[in-house]
Amino acid sequence: MSTLTVHTIETAPEKSKGQLEESVKAFGMLPNLHGVLAESPAILEGYKTLHHLFSTQTAFDAEELTVVWQTINVEHECHYCVPAHTAIAHMMKVNPELIDALRNKSAMPNAKLQALYDTTLIILRNRGNISKPELDKFYEAGYTERHVLEIILGLSQKVISNYVNHIANTEVDEPFKKFI
Repeated sequence: MSTLTVHTIETAPEKSKGQLEESVKAFGMLPNLHGVLAESPAILEGYKTLHHLFSTQTAFDAEELTVVWQTINVEHECHYCVPAHTAIAHMMKVNPELIDALRNKSAMPNAKLQALYDTTLIILRNRGNISKPELDKFYEAGYTERHVLEIILGLSQKVISNYVNHIANTEVDEPFKKFI
C-alpha cells in the first residue's frame, strides 16, 4: 500500500486533472505513479515533460532509451519502474534478450550498447563525474557529446520517478505485475 496519496482524476488537485486525463488517454489507464505525482501539479508536469523530451527529442533509439532507463531503474532498485519499463520496452519492440540483460545486470548484446550502459552507470554512481578516458571510450563506441547530455536528461526523469516510488511505495499497476 502506498504511503502517499494515489490520486484519481476526481481527487487530484485541479491543476493536475488535465494531465491525468492525458495519462489515461496515453496508457488506457491511470498509472499509479502519475496518481502519486498528481499531489504536486509541478512535479507531475515536470516528470511528464522530461519523459516526453527524453523519449521523443533525443538521439537515442528504442533500445538505447531502454538501456538508459533500465540501467538507472535497476541501479536504484525501483520496484515500480523496473517492471513498468520492462512492459514499455516490450511495447517498443525492444529485443527481449536486451531487456533481460538489463534486468539481470548482464553483458549487453553489443559493444555500443555496453558503452552506453557503462557510461550511464558511471554518471549515475559518480554523481556526474566522469573521466576523460571514460568519455573517450564512450565516444569511440559511436556516441557524441549530445548523448552524454541526453543521458543526464534521462537520469533527471528517472530520479523523479524512482525516488517518488521509494518514498510512496507505489503499488505496481496490474498490467506491469507480470514483469515483477
